Amino acid sequence: MALDSLNELYLDQLRDLYSAEKQLLSALPTMAKRSSHPGLKSGFQQHEAQTKTHVQRLDQIFQQLGQNPSGQTCVGMQGLIKEGEELLKKQSEPDVLDAALIAAAQRVEHYEIAGYGCVRTFANLLGHPEQADLLQRTLNEEGGMDHKLTQLAEAVINADAMTAA
Repeated sequence: MALDSLNELYLDQLRDLYSAEKQLLSALPTMAKRSSHPGLKSGFQQHEAQTKTHVQRLDQIFQQLGQNPSGQTCVGMQGLIKEGEELLKKQSEPDVLDAALIAAAQRVEHYEIAGYGCVRTFANLLGHPEQADLLQRTLNEEGGMDHKLTQLAEAVINADAMTAA
């Protein structure tokens, strides 16, 4: 598809986010399983449930637009997930692995925050306030997860990683 209009760019970016969220749904259970800190494990599990809602919201937007959400692969998310998988292959102390999982997860959150911020702005400009509201809700949840990860890292996990053997 050519990107000859803001509307075409909006659809392209929505499809990219849809692919990203679907990929993330596959990765989050492994992240939760591999984390040792109960708060981090719980955070990943909660975010998996949120991510399912994010996909539903995107489905709703595509339905409103009369468009198909599939047909695109988010190579950015593929790369972020691959980096996370590489971390999981390394021999790590559990506390250090938790710190590494937070670093990987925050890269994902920042990627999503940038994407959702852009499409929310596009939705407003294109006269889709209901869609902009749905996208803002997701953006708020992505920011909330990023904040939670920061709190876990600063409160305990990074300090635990420093004292790991």
